[in-house]
Amino acid sequence: MLEKLFGFDASKHKVKTEVMAGITTFLTMAYILAVNPNIFSSLASKGMDTNAVFTSTALAAIVGTLLMAFYAKKPFGLAPAMGLNAFFVFTVCLTMGYSWQFALTAILIEGFLFVLLTVTKVRTLIVDAIPATLKRAIGAGIGLFIAFIGLKNAGIIVENSATYVTIGDMTHGSALLGVIGIVLTSVLVIRRVPGSLLIGILGTALIGIPMNITSFNGIVDTPPSIAPIFCQFEFHNILTIDMVIVVFSFLFIDMFDTMGTLVGVCTKAGMMRPDGRIPGLNKAFMADAVATMAGACLGSSTTTTYVESAAGVAQGGRTGLTAFSTAVCFVVALFFAPLFLSIPAAATTPVLVIVGLFMLSPVKDIDLNNYAEAIPAFITIVMMPLTYSISDGILCGMISYVAINALCGNWRKLNVTICVLAVLFVMKYIFI
Repeated sequence: MLEKLFGFDASKHKVKTEVMAGITTFLTMAYILAVNPNIFSSLASKGMDTNAVFTSTALAAIVGTLLMAFYAKKPFGLAPAMGLNAFFVFTVCLTMGYSWQFALTAILIEGFLFVLLTVTKVRTLIVDAIPATLKRAIGAGIGLFIAFIGLKNAGIIVENSATYVTIGDMTHGSALLGVIGIVLTSVLVIRRVPGSLLIGILGTALIGIPMNITSFNGIVDTPPSIAPIFCQFEFHNILTIDMVIVVFSFLFIDMFDTMGTLVGVCTKAGMMRPDGRIPGLNKAFMADAVATMAGACLGSSTTTTYVESAAGVAQGGRTGLTAFSTAVCFVVALFFAPLFLSIPAAATTPVLVIVGLFMLSPVKDIDLNNYAEAIPAFITIVMMPLTYSISDGILCGMISYVAINALCGNWRKLNVTICVLAVLFVMKYIFI
């Protein structure tokens, strides 16, 4: 039964491991349940109900993650994307002046286009065109990126007007809790304690109680209705130039963020074949595409595969059962939101930092003595955390790979698809 539903193989996988991996992924993703309504509160005066956004966020995560579990049978969690939610609110609505209904319509169209690209296997064609070296670099770059996110969320790394970033005050508050959590979780990992990452999150959250960082504000709450934002579209604007621009922007960012996440996490999980291909990737793309359309109907910004899924993969998750467990946690969160949201960001920092280390392992398979491979790989890795963007890391890496190898006369290493993509990426930076 489990094999048919989730691709679970009893000879390779353990139910306990998959379930704990799913819970771990949820705990590292749960912040979106608090962050998304906060971002969309800027549109409350325009009629987008903030409480309804909480419910739509959870429902979008449930639908998307269940699709990943049953259809793609991959251990990935989905939820409304960070970055794209800010683009929705602050760019499309508050800067360009369009309604939130206009933005939801753009997301619905984007999801439909994703389905077409997936059915025609264009998305898979693009992924297969990426050299194995860059795929390994994508995984390592994501590792640095999520570690940076974790350190930033705890206040261990803070902004600085002179140096952009600097170390925070680690003698108190969230930063101190994050440091304590990193040490605690590191010890658990080194001693090979089963469920070390999950125990690290919960242990850090408990330590935060006497520090007045973790606080419980109730246990049970009835989910708010999504009626005010359900299926609210503006189809009369779909043929405008602005709609084309907005749809393309959503499409472009979502495509390469999702691609980078799936390739990076699949590589870390050992799902990539020696030839660089990833079995079942097209189904994962389809689950992501359909989830985006479903999310738009629910009143949510673009739904995408979360890089935090790497936490569950590092915990041993390999099948759709992991994703199913994550989805169940989101269902529970609908009714126990105050309890689940009491886990502070600093408590997830240790997992993000240690998983970042885990995801660096593909670097050992990159030929660092072959500079035609190593330089583009290095650019890919460093640009992700430095630009705070997975997609920019991929784009810069692919442009540099094509440019360097073309100028060195290594034409046999290049294919038509990657060359065309490189040209399009250059045009993107010039004109968009």
